[in-house]
Amino acid sequence: MPMKSKSAAKPQKRIFVVEDHPVFSEGLVSLINAEKDMVVCGMASDGASALNEIVKLQPDLALVDLGLPKKSGLELIKDVRARKLPVKLLVVSMFDEAIYAQRVLRAGGDGYIMKQEDPPELINAIRDVLNGHIYVSEEVLASSKGDSPDSENDPNTVLLKKLSDTELEILELLGEGKSNEQISKNFELTAAELKAKCIEMQQKLNLDCFNSLVRFAVRWVVSSHG
Repeated sequence: MPMKSKSAAKPQKRIFVVEDHPVFSEGLVSLINAEKDMVVCGMASDGASALNEIVKLQPDLALVDLGLPKKSGLELIKDVRARKLPVKLLVVSMFDEAIYAQRVLRAGGDGYIMKQEDPPELINAIRDVLNGHIYVSEEVLASSKGDSPDSENDPNTVLLKKLSDTELEILELLGEGKSNEQISKNFELTAAELKAKCIEMQQKLNLDCFNSLVRFAVRWVVSSHG
């Protein structure tokens, strides 16, 4: 009697990790590889090399940090979508979800989870996104439906929503203490172009000078990352 062949094992979902903090990156790798149905197929520590690797490896899902060198997480998401790659994109970030989640979804991301979440919830988020769902917190979901007015919770959230994606990223870098030269190089802007953007940001945030903009940026980075 011919032996029955065992059913082929279900192929593992291939996950690519984009994270510039080595300790957190290694933690993600260990967490994912401990699951039977998924495996890390590659890693990158900056947005530029991540795009090249994602194009080459074609993973099922990429975990993306937002605060990346050379190319931000938002820029990476937009570039992946511009190439019409089928990879799912889940942001794992310490940046304020209330400010960034909707921007990530508009850019083409499939979900947003904070780094402070417990590991089992991260695995749950990955599986949700792999299954074709959008993953965000209940608070963001309520806000998108108009059930949670920002004006009653945090006036700064309303102001920050006036900024473009690039302006918000510039504000982030100012708050992290980056110099004008570093920021100009990061966004390929001239000194005059950066100055013009900062003046426009001051107007949107109701600030009277560049020093006020820097102080606002520092306070926001400290509060949102704390």
